Amino acid sequence: MIRLASNARCFATVTALLVLAACARGDGLYGPIKGDNRPHAGVDRARLMPIQGIDVARYQENVDFIAARRDGIRFVFMKATEGKDYLDPNFPANWQRAREAGMPRGAYHFMNWCSSAADQAAWFTRMVPADPDALPPVLDLEWQNGSSCRPNKDRYETLVKVRTMLEAMERHTGKLPIIYTDINFHRDVLQGEGFPNSFWLRSTAAPPEQRYGNRRWTFWQWTQTGVVAGVRGEIDRNAFFGNQDDWQVFLRTGCDSRAIAELAKSGRCAQTW
Repeated sequence: MIRLASNARCFATVTALLVLAACARGDGLYGPIKGDNRPHAGVDRARLMPIQGIDVARYQENVDFIAARRDGIRFVFMKATEGKDYLDPNFPANWQRAREAGMPRGAYHFMNWCSSAADQAAWFTRMVPADPDALPPVLDLEWQNGSSCRPNKDRYETLVKVRTMLEAMERHTGKLPIIYTDINFHRDVLQGEGFPNSFWLRSTAAPPEQRYGNRRWTFWQWTQTGVVAGVRGEIDRNAFFGNQDDWQVFLRTGCDSRAIAELAKSGRCAQTW
């Protein structure tokens, strides 16, 4: 009896240690939360949202969009252009393969602060098709930390560039562009500024409301360590704000359903397909 009790205590101790070790890794007793190698409790709400997507660039190499779709992915944003002369080498193939897979897809332009907005707009217009079945284009707004580019961070001049680029993208595609941004750029430049555009916000440790104040968001980039079938390695995962009905409205109009009544006054958000 003494030996059995001792063995039982030993087993219980080992089990408790294993549970604690698993919790310390943040992956629970049975491994990582599905879809994320390093899940953060601060974004648990995003995992429950019904419309999930990814964003890709050349780093993801050859994406199998059919497999990703079967894994529950409902949309993809893909890098197309950067600055005034860079085209993501995988963009043409990604654009075509996503369409063939029936995956709603949109192209994004990474803004370079050492090139003029006019030059970048001309490059985007030249390289990105204005397909009527595409999602609205995305303007990616971040500071280029670690880059050889040393931008002028004057807020007024930066906002002029941003608005010039947004207007050019809308003229080219006929759709109101989405603004993607992170916490730092939003704080330095966009905070307090009014835009008709939908926002796609990066927040990997807390809900966007805790990082961006009262900025209404349509898309939430909630992890950079995502795991999705058909994609090699880790990937950014994103969630759309609403339900299936909201998503269908967005697919038809390119606009957030909560903003359509106001945007329609300017002739935007007409159904496209």
